[in-house]
Amino acid sequence: MTQLSLSTSAARALLLAAQGVSDRPAKPVRKEDVLAAIRRMCLLQIDTISVVARSPYLVLWSRLGAYEPRWLDELLAEGALFEYWSHAACFLPIEHYGLYRRRMLEYAAEEDYLNRGGPEHAEALNLVLAHIRERGAARSVHFIREDRKAGTWWDWKPEKIALERLFNAGVLMIARREGFQRVYDLQERVLPDWDDAQTPTREAGSREFALHAVKALGIATAPWVVTYFKGFLYKRNGGARIASMLEDLAREGMLARVQVENWRTPAYVHHANLPLAEQAAEGALQPTRTTFFSPFDPIVSNRERAKALFGFDYRIETYTPAPKRVYGYFSLPILHHNALIGRLDAKAHRKQGLFEVKAIHLEKDVPITEELVADVAAALRECAEWHKTPEVVIQRSDPAELAERLAAALH
Repeated sequence: MTQLSLSTSAARALLLAAQGVSDRPAKPVRKEDVLAAIRRMCLLQIDTISVVARSPYLVLWSRLGAYEPRWLDELLAEGALFEYWSHAACFLPIEHYGLYRRRMLEYAAEEDYLNRGGPEHAEALNLVLAHIRERGAARSVHFIREDRKAGTWWDWKPEKIALERLFNAGVLMIARREGFQRVYDLQERVLPDWDDAQTPTREAGSREFALHAVKALGIATAPWVVTYFKGFLYKRNGGARIASMLEDLAREGMLARVQVENWRTPAYVHHANLPLAEQAAEGALQPTRTTFFSPFDPIVSNRERAKALFGFDYRIETYTPAPKRVYGYFSLPILHHNALIGRLDAKAHRKQGLFEVKAIHLEKDVPITEELVADVAAALRECAEWHKTPEVVIQRSDPAELAERLAAALH
């Protein structure tokens, strides 16, 4: 097969298609669509900031439109998903458990989690483990310290640290969430049929992670593959080793090499995505979606990738002092068809039923067309209604005329 050549625009279209955000979703959305979306991404990052919907729920909305957020919680409780560390804390498809089990076993062996931290932490480990074995699944709040003595991780109490160490080592799993709070239980109770003999080697697991990353991204370079599952590929000299592995996978026919205009770094496409890549090369893959992304969405979570593909220089300003923020506390990148055109600083006032747009900023040289105004207004209306905050108020915009035109389109 002749090596495919893609424009940057075609590479963007391929990423959006692979991630499931090219077109409006089919209606009605079902719970199995939530699971399918997570399987497509291979991971769903967890974050607790809730000025709008918490990130994992918002990432799903960006792909599915209006859906029931409780479905995500149900899929975890039903065992279709599990929680663990990937590039960050994530919901993950249960069929990938074996890949992460290798890291759990390595953590247990390398970190000496039973003995680190001195007698107090060893006592806490034994206490929480005995409690869960005897009484069943538990939350951190079930372990009350009368002395209110804090631990060493973010001032966590020793029992919370113990729960996390046991979770990292795979002794405990997250059985479900209650009010977004983790409920821990024994791994053998959550996955009674699991056998550690099924755990792949680190080499085999790295190959699987690499293939999953390339497939999820549509098109990927070695550095993007490394960061997609950060920490689960080679720890030392990771970039060079993964670059070599991707070449091996290409020679084996699992991946295809792709040339992208002005890219010096080799790019790869998963063999299952070759039909999409060919459509993109022919200009037949034309995204039509307008939506908003969480800062932790795979589309933008790797800032270098967002810059290379979209020319979008993005960073989250949550930890920036308020007077120094340019775009807002939790600004959401705006997708319009095949481009990231701006940022939305919004807050859902749930008790008042109000969706406040504190500011909306367009990138330089983005023309304010009737189509753009109509599409962004429709996305705002859908996002607000899903949040159960149907009244939309726009405080300001850059350019200034955009706020007025959006307000008119919303009414």
